[in-house]
Amino acid sequence: MNKNNLPIFFAIAMAFGVLIGAFFTGQSTSLSKTSLKEQKIKRLINFIQQDYVDDVDTDELLDGAIAQMLTKLDPHSVYIPKENLQAVTENMQGNFVGIGVQFRIIEDSITVVHPMTGGPSIKKGIKAGDRILIADADTLYGKGIQNEQVLEKLKGAPNTEVELQVYRKSNDSTFNVTVKRGKVNIKSVDIAYMLNDSIGYIKLDRFARNTYKEFKESLTILKGLGMKDLILDLRGNGGGFIDIANSIVDEFLEEDKLIVFTKNNGGEISESYATDQGDFEQGGLYVLIDENSASASEIVAGALQDNDKGIIVGRRSFGKGLVQEEMELGDGSAVRLTTARYYTPTGRSIQKPYKRNPNGEESESPDNPNSVELSYGDEVESRYRNGELLNRDSIKIVDSLKYTTPKGKVVYGGGGIIPDVFVPIDTSAYISPYYYAYLNDFAFKYVDNNRTKLSDLKIDEYIKSFDADNEVSNMFFDKIKDLKPSALTQEKLRKFLKATIARELFNDQGLYRMNHLDDKMILKVLELEKE
Repeated sequence: MNKNNLPIFFAIAMAFGVLIGAFFTGQSTSLSKTSLKEQKIKRLINFIQQDYVDDVDTDELLDGAIAQMLTKLDPHSVYIPKENLQAVTENMQGNFVGIGVQFRIIEDSITVVHPMTGGPSIKKGIKAGDRILIADADTLYGKGIQNEQVLEKLKGAPNTEVELQVYRKSNDSTFNVTVKRGKVNIKSVDIAYMLNDSIGYIKLDRFARNTYKEFKESLTILKGLGMKDLILDLRGNGGGFIDIANSIVDEFLEEDKLIVFTKNNGGEISESYATDQGDFEQGGLYVLIDENSASASEIVAGALQDNDKGIIVGRRSFGKGLVQEEMELGDGSAVRLTTARYYTPTGRSIQKPYKRNPNGEESESPDNPNSVELSYGDEVESRYRNGELLNRDSIKIVDSLKYTTPKGKVVYGGGGIIPDVFVPIDTSAYISPYYYAYLNDFAFKYVDNNRTKLSDLKIDEYIKSFDADNEVSNMFFDKIKDLKPSALTQEKLRKFLKATIARELFNDQGLYRMNHLDDKMILKVLELEKE
């Protein structure tokens, strides 16, 4: 935004602030007074449009003012501009309309990394490594091509067709294919498989509308394979729909067990209870969480912990105990507004502080107008500095927020879910992010140049024997010899390279299964199983 427009921007933001204050503080509840404030804002916009010395985009000013106003409430009340709403909605609904490919721009070409399972492209024979050259006579290669341009051509209305020209490197051929756009699932279950004869593993990426269906299908398959105990991995899962989280918890808890309750600004309480429909009430359960497990993930972990079901393994979760509701603003934009707080069955609020009062004390309440923002989103770095990610004893607890589960286990509110079994962050696996681009580039090119040779390789065989002689990794080190990685870094890079190639060959399943070989939380669960 032009700096010259900042005074106008803040004036509009303040005007909106007055209006929103009238709604939320109860200072004025009469329709007439509210109408006066609405007229005040309209007059300000008219003055700017008619009389301001420079030309101003008032739509941009309003968007900025609304976004600024919401920052005065809490970190999770946000404005969603109309140009972003579709992507946000697709992510939460768990699907989009398009041709169904994961792609990457490689050397100015649109390269299919993986055709998405069940999508239109895979049904038309498009394969990993194919280059999409043209879509409906529009060129999709060359310098400067951007992801947004590609998405604009490949996504569209349901059942519309797009004519593609595709180059296949493996047999040096070019062909045309017509693909009918359709609904493509954005998967929520990254991977579900049996770690051994009795322990199953499910990784949940989010709690979208399709998540429970995917989870239920995975649970049923693993039970059919003999699963007795389940590892439910919620690491890095930032949340989603609360009702989907409740449905997943219901699979583990007996009938009439409290899952979660919410309380709105009027003090109205809404409770959610387990039904008699759970399919894994008797099975053993481990839930993995970390500092990036938030919201719906914390509802799941908190409900199970407070009902003495399973074992929570990992590190303290993010600490988001607020419920948002999406509200449309009439022009294609929307706000996601915090409308309630949620509490675990023992009564814990796990919302971490997001304001600091003038006397330096942290507070969850946004009511104090003199409060200033904490570095809310950067708390992970703070946790690392204070030692919490390395040592359980460094987790700050508040005795006044102590609660007790039905079986006598002590749990705490005030900021995230503290696990039953702590596993520190694995600093030994760290490599400089500088290497990632080299790893990704080499892995793609290696697979792209050897697709025929690698096509019949099964994942179990790959994990057991691929690059046992270090031939491939030595090729990689020859490519990056100018970087002069140490012997220790080379050892780490061999593992990262094998996992990165596995992702190219087997998608998420290859990446996760390779990483699980050295995953400290997975290894801790296996240790607990032996005990």
